[in-house]
Amino acid sequence: MTGETITGERFTDAELPGQEWRGVTFDRCDFTETDLHAARTDGCRFVGCVFRHTDLVDARHTATAFHNCTFDHALLTRWTLEGCSLLGSAFLECRMRPVTMRDTDLTLVSLTGANLREAVFSGLRLRDANLMESDLRDVDLRDADLTGARLLGTRLEGADLRGARIDADGLVRASLRGARIDLDTAVRFAAAHGLVVS
Repeated sequence: MTGETITGERFTDAELPGQEWRGVTFDRCDFTETDLHAARTDGCRFVGCVFRHTDLVDARHTATAFHNCTFDHALLTRWTLEGCSLLGSAFLECRMRPVTMRDTDLTLVSLTGANLREAVFSGLRLRDANLMESDLRDVDLRDADLTGARLLGTRLEGADLRGARIDADGLVRASLRGARIDLDTAVRFAAAHGLVVS
């Protein structure tokens, strides 16, 4: 399928494994329990779509936008995103390990309680993302932008945070034991905890 706009369509229970979509826009479509195993998208847009119990295992997305979408108990194992945007989307108890994201924008994304252990998120934009209670242990977050991210109870033990941008609030509220940080972050961490560096 190429270059179409589909609005309000229900793909509930549809069997669509291995689909290849290029430049297609899906507006407020319902993919509940849809089989999209190993699907491929390039330059597509999903706006306000629902992926409930959707099988997206081994799916690969390039330059595709998922804006204000809901992923509810979706299967996202070996999900690959390159040059994508997930602006404002929410992930609710999805199976996401392992997942690969490169040059992807997760601004305002909700990943509350997500298990993303050992994922590679280096250089990603996570501005104002909700990562509360998420498991990000041993995650590669080098040069990631976590400005404004909500990190209350977030597990970042063993994570690589060198070059990452994190607010003082995040440095206080997240669990950072054993995390790798650079000197600038170390100074901000100390200041956030009321220490005086001289």
